[in-house]
Amino acid sequence: MRGISVHDHTKKELYSWIKSIVFALMVAFICRQFLFSPITVKGESMEPTFEDNDRFIVSKVSKIDHFDMIVFHSPISKDDYIKRVIGLPGDMIEMKNDVLYINDKAFEEQYLNEIKGENLSKTTLTEDFKVTVPEGSLFVLGDNRPSSMDSRIIGSISDDEVVGEVKFRFYPFEEVGTPE
Repeated sequence: MRGISVHDHTKKELYSWIKSIVFALMVAFICRQFLFSPITVKGESMEPTFEDNDRFIVSKVSKIDHFDMIVFHSPISKDDYIKRVIGLPGDMIEMKNDVLYINDKAFEEQYLNEIKGENLSKTTLTEDFKVTVPEGSLFVLGDNRPSSMDSRIIGSISDDEVVGEVKFRFYPFEEVGTPE
């Protein structure tokens, strides 16, 4: 009776490791491609909610709703932008005297309180406008309204351009968690 040689055992072990690594890479690829992805913030358009170089996880399977923060492919550059969803398809969005109205209902934007407090000129933070969001699109605004390239400038965002919804901040470490 002949036993398994050391060479055969090594080959089987190596083959097992290769199968495991290939499987892990496939699972990681599928997750990143279809379920979630890490993203890094570039710029100041979402301050103070997000700072430059904050890092977070984006869910690619979330149902997008009012005030969710999303990442999308910019229609005017090769960059991805992060903004807050203000309007869904068919919504009538109006900004009047720094008060947001969605379908004629006023909403308080508490996430703007800090930047409103820093507004020393006491002018309005967001200029007045009125728009209806087209079907298949989203209307987005940055939290740092004076420094944001958002739907006021680039128009509504096509659903096809959305990468996903911001779900979890993992850097900086002192702010780890679900962003508001």
